[in-house]
Amino acid sequence: MGNAIKTVGDRKKLQARREPYWDRIEAGCFLGYRKLEDGTGTWIARWRNEEGAQKYHALGSLGSYDDAAKAARDWFDQCRGGSTEVVDVEEACKRYVTDRRTEKGESTAKDAEGRFKRLVYGIKFGRIKLSALRTAHITDWRNAQVECEDDDDEDDDPDADRRAKDSANRNLATLKAALNLAYRMGLVASTAQWDRVEAYKGVSKRRDVSLTMTDRKKLIAAATPDLTIFMQAMLLTGCRPGELASCTVGDLDPAGMLTVTGKTGRRTIPLSPKALALLKLAAGQGDVDEPLLTRSGVAWTRFEWRDAFQEARKAAGLPETVVMYSLRHVAISEMLVSGMDPMTVAKIAGTSIEMISRHYGHLIRERVVAQLAKVKAI
Repeated sequence: MGNAIKTVGDRKKLQARREPYWDRIEAGCFLGYRKLEDGTGTWIARWRNEEGAQKYHALGSLGSYDDAAKAARDWFDQCRGGSTEVVDVEEACKRYVTDRRTEKGESTAKDAEGRFKRLVYGIKFGRIKLSALRTAHITDWRNAQVECEDDDDEDDDPDADRRAKDSANRNLATLKAALNLAYRMGLVASTAQWDRVEAYKGVSKRRDVSLTMTDRKKLIAAATPDLTIFMQAMLLTGCRPGELASCTVGDLDPAGMLTVTGKTGRRTIPLSPKALALLKLAAGQGDVDEPLLTRSGVAWTRFEWRDAFQEARKAAGLPETVVMYSLRHVAISEMLVSGMDPMTVAKIAGTSIEMISRHYGHLIRERVVAQLAKVKAI
């Protein structure tokens, strides 16, 4: 009994030595405990293959015999699957990128690699050993992506949460593909931990909120005078409501430029003659530090414009899916339909050309088709 390692009391009685004290788990499978000079110890697993060769795997300083035995059994299962190698999530993802480059080409590999660089490499999640990876780890990883997308500016956009979840679903699918490859390579014994993590439901299709000219006129007719100016400013600039609400009189250049600050930083945009006239009227004789758009003389808050807009929406008889942010989508759509190039629209709106292409690509295609119809090649 001098070599017993199952209880804390047993392990305290052991003499410190380099060679582990071994306990047989089953035929060919052993769990060892190495007693250190300071009284602590570390665990190690030993596996013997069919040819009689011994393989070892350090388990670290686990809290109890049961924890160590569980970790050892996970490794034994992996060994039976064909591999004694121990890798973490990051290494599994890197091998997947290499596999995609070989099987599918550079484009597919770069897509996966870009996701992993943002969400796996160099962080705590990526350092989790595959044998220790649990459903909770992956679920937390998926959810954190949606939480990171929740900033104040995006609260105005009813489609922001759907887009964030849709993006998280694509990242989850790529991660699962990497983990499944690791399973097929024998680097982990089971797919059960990630099989239980489901994608968000019903988020793949973007909301299609369109406002006809008649709808817009109804909204403006139903709004208070202050809200009317705010809504017209959004329709004429394509800015986010938070950007316009934070503008001061000094941000308006009478020459026809407006400087706004938002989620993409600070930018200066050109104004149409109609937009310039509207904002000059709103500015009046105010000091440069005073808010440009006001409600009863004070700056708008998110809750105030949200509630005021909903009252106008109800009075106009429009559906609940129509919110203040919908006016930004209308403005961007009108810019594209009128013939402005997507790069210019992206700069004015403070977004990326990729976002313009992804969410408004159908408008660009329709415009190009209409232009092509006028071409007389034959």
